[in-house]
Amino acid sequence: METATASRIDGGVITVFTADMNRSVEFYTQTLGLNLVFRAGDHWASIDAGKGFMLGLHPAGPHSPTPGVNGGLQIGLNVTGPLEPLMETLGARGVKFNGEIVNDEQGGIRLAFFNDPDGNEVYLCESKW
Repeated sequence: METATASRIDGGVITVFTADMNRSVEFYTQTLGLNLVFRAGDHWASIDAGKGFMLGLHPAGPHSPTPGVNGGLQIGLNVTGPLEPLMETLGARGVKFNGEIVNDEQGGIRLAFFNDPDGNEVYLCESKW
């Protein structure tokens, strides 16, 4: 039973480990057009992806995961309209998409996959819901 003082999860951040902080900040802000909220030199950067979704960029170190390990991380970014115009814009900025748009079996979402500069998988999600 939940009480008024019970703790609950409310928001958070996905931490993206990076080999080059400047390159990653530039990719997420200038290439993808997201907003830099806070930066602590080469130690941390908070990127606002909208609607409460935050990315935390952190340099890789001896005790952190290796940047870009396939399957260890996916970042999903919701899109407010059709994928194609945004894909064209991002393609002109150097984003290379991994294959064609993927449609789910029910036809409710469409996904377009690409990688950030460290090889972490990122996808755009167009949803009918």
